[in-house]
Amino acid sequence: MNAPESAFEPSLAETHEVVNVGRELADTNLYLEDLALQEAVRREGAAWAHDRLAAFGALCGSADYLEQGVLANRYPPELDTHDRFGRRIDLVRFHPAYHALMKTAIEHGLHASPWTEPGAGAHVARAAHCYLHTQVDAGHGCPITMTFAAVPSLRTTPALAALWEPRITARVYDPRNVPDAQKQGLTIGMAMTEKQGGSDVRANTTRAHALGAGGPGAAYELVGHKYFVSAPMCDAFLVLAQAPGGLSCFLMPRWRPDGSKNPMQLQRLKRKMGNVSNASSETELRGALAWMVGEEGRGVRTIIEMVAMTRFDCMVGSAAGQRGALAQALHHGSIRSAFGARLVEQPLMRNVLADLALESEGSLVLAMRVARALDHRSDPHEDLLVRLVTAVGKYWICKRTPNHAYEAMECIGGSGVMEDGPMPRLFRESPVNAIWEGSGNVQCLDVLRAMSKTPAVVQAFFDEVGKARGADRRLDRWVAALAPEFRDLSEVEYRARGLVDRMALALQAALLVQHAPAAVADAFCAARLDEGGARNYGTLPRGVDLASILARSAPQGHTAETHCA
Repeated sequence: MNAPESAFEPSLAETHEVVNVGRELADTNLYLEDLALQEAVRREGAAWAHDRLAAFGALCGSADYLEQGVLANRYPPELDTHDRFGRRIDLVRFHPAYHALMKTAIEHGLHASPWTEPGAGAHVARAAHCYLHTQVDAGHGCPITMTFAAVPSLRTTPALAALWEPRITARVYDPRNVPDAQKQGLTIGMAMTEKQGGSDVRANTTRAHALGAGGPGAAYELVGHKYFVSAPMCDAFLVLAQAPGGLSCFLMPRWRPDGSKNPMQLQRLKRKMGNVSNASSETELRGALAWMVGEEGRGVRTIIEMVAMTRFDCMVGSAAGQRGALAQALHHGSIRSAFGARLVEQPLMRNVLADLALESEGSLVLAMRVARALDHRSDPHEDLLVRLVTAVGKYWICKRTPNHAYEAMECIGGSGVMEDGPMPRLFRESPVNAIWEGSGNVQCLDVLRAMSKTPAVVQAFFDEVGKARGADRRLDRWVAALAPEFRDLSEVEYRARGLVDRMALALQAALLVQHAPAAVADAFCAARLDEGGARNYGTLPRGVDLASILARSAPQGHTAETHCA
């Protein structure tokens, strides 16, 4: 029998046409499309870096390079404790994409440029580069920031600095698991945390046994357990251990000078919800050779400069995460239509997107202001700001980031939850900086400690926010109401979070009032100060200039005319 003739036209087999969907945000210049970042770079003293940042922004925004960040997180590091013959190797294996990211970061000086090229704007330029590169991948930034931050601590012991610093600051990435003597470029990690102490490092039980007379620069052997060692593939680590004279800091290499493996044995890699591209481990020290850095018994003081730098990078990293999430939400909203209009044209969505933009810009201006303070620490005011505002900013910016990432994800809708897009990675990454390098409570306690040990930091804070006095009545009222809180110290530890919240908002508002367009500053003060503090995103009051805020923040060359009408 003949087959019956089809009653359907071939075209009817097409079940749907793909329309009204998003597209990848790629092949853009992450620097040139970020007006707030360009302004901050100029304002804070690094205008000389504009061309470098423009070239770097083009690299970071290219589709091929963004894919490196995707791959580095899709294929996380793996640990081989032994080779196939049973020899201990403690080798962490990474996808080539991770090595590509590390190579770029080091060759562009993200690990060392303020030390090798000091001068006006050095920290600002580095922070801007890190801000851009973090939008590709955050995990590789951990060894980069620890390598960067190790230098001030090492300089407390000039003999060790002279030996190690030239290779730590070299723009050479060499990931081989070989003795440091065979390398031109080195990376540095940090091993402080133990199970029983966590942030309370004075509870550490790892012991240091002198191999001779002991003291700064002398050799010791370390015995103990470190519960959280980030980037265990680094060439050496700053470690806290108990010496006879108290908790002390040590530089511990992966290999001994004779070419034998140092008995720093990795037990397992941590299974983290975020920061997947970066390896973190539990480690046993079984007589590991190390040299004392700084004075015996002053380990916390020695390593505190390193911690200050890593906390600063947490601020920059979280601000970058906010920018990345905002860009994705704005990009999607400019394309996707629902209920008869593009999302970015709909009043309630515009309220949410503009509020996310305000948060992102507030975080950026505060982080870059601290970067300028780092560049000018010889100025007493700037040094006091670093001492106080690093903790304030680290607490506030990092803590605001998880909900910011979530709201951006919600703007995208169901597609934002899908693992083949960027938002799940941004969301999983968002809590990391708030917890690492001292949780929110630790930062608030550090603010109180700075106020107690160096009372001049309080006046420096009011001097800083005072630069905006008279420019906005809401900010003036906010600062006036805040001042009595510093005189009433009853239950101050209990009240610390509320105090630091208000300090952070005062600093952000003061910076925006001075430097941001009027639409941004007015909306920030109206929403964050006049309304009694930060609330859920999308609750901006009536009368703010949404069009200007959205146009300023839109990625990929979007304009107010075409996408924020």
